[in-house]
Amino acid sequence: MKHVRWIVVILVVLLAFIVAVQNYEAISTPVKFKVDLVFFGYETSGFPLSLVAIVTFLVGVILSGLYGMAERFRLKRQIKTIMRDAREKDKELNSLRNLPVTTEDMSPDQIPDTE
Repeated sequence: MKHVRWIVVILVVLLAFIVAVQNYEAISTPVKFKVDLVFFGYETSGFPLSLVAIVTFLVGVILSGLYGMAERFRLKRQIKTIMRDAREKDKELNSLRNLPVTTEDMSPDQIPDTE
């Protein structure tokens, strides 16, 4: 299975390389960004479109990674809370298992405290 995955990765990279070579003029076209506000105006020098695509991709990877890390920490905290509750419920269940089985009514002062 490892070999199949590597073959698929190599084929995808080869396909991306072929598309990039065939579209070299389109991806090397310079792009200018312009900000024109009432009190501020700015225009960048020309950046190749490929650089803009790479930077955009990397920003997306970083933002999704940060979101994933935040989600992972939240889930870890939730797991700890659930495990603590499960331990407390196990203690309560064990204490209830140790109660004597009788047919007579028990007064409230005879019931052991489970807290």
